[in-house]
Amino acid sequence: MKKVKKETKTAQKDWKNMLANLESKINVYFGEKAPKLPEGVAKFIVKYGPYLIILGLITGLLAILTSFGIFSTFMPMNAYGYAYGYHFSFWSVLSLIVLVLQAMAIPGLLKRTKSGWNLMFYASLVTALSALLSFSLGSLIIGTAISWYFLFQIRKYYK
Repeated sequence: MKKVKKETKTAQKDWKNMLANLESKINVYFGEKAPKLPEGVAKFIVKYGPYLIILGLITGLLAILTSFGIFSTFMPMNAYGYAYGYHFSFWSVLSLIVLVLQAMAIPGLLKRTKSGWNLMFYASLVTALSALLSFSLGSLIIGTAISWYFLFQIRKYYK
C-alpha cells in the first residue's frame, strides 16, 4: 500500500515539475524577450481583468448550454425538427473545462495570488490543446501567442 502512495505522489510531482518547466520556458519568450506591455495597460488588465473574465464566463456558459441542447426548447425552429443540430461533443467538454478553470481562478485573480494566475495559464493550455486537436492552426498559433503574451506580461503582479 505505501508503495502505491509513493508512486502517486511522484507522478503528481512529475506533472507539477513539467508544468513549472513549461511555464519558465514560455516566460523566457513571452515575459522577458517580448516587447513590454505599457505599465498602465498592464495595471488595467490586472485590475479589471477578473471582471471581464466573469462576463466571458457568462457568455461562454450560455454557449456551452446551447451546445448541449439545453436551450433548444426555446429556439423558434425547434418545432420543425432543427433541434438536432445541438449535440454533446468533445469540444464542448474542453470548453467546459476552460470555463471551470477560469471560474476557479477569479478569487485568486482578485486577490492577486500566483495560484489564480496559474489556473489561467492552465486554461490557456487547455485552449491550445483544443485548437491543436481540431487542427485549427491559426487559432493555435495566433490565439495562444496573444493570450500568453498578455498572461506573461502581467505575471509579475501575482505573488
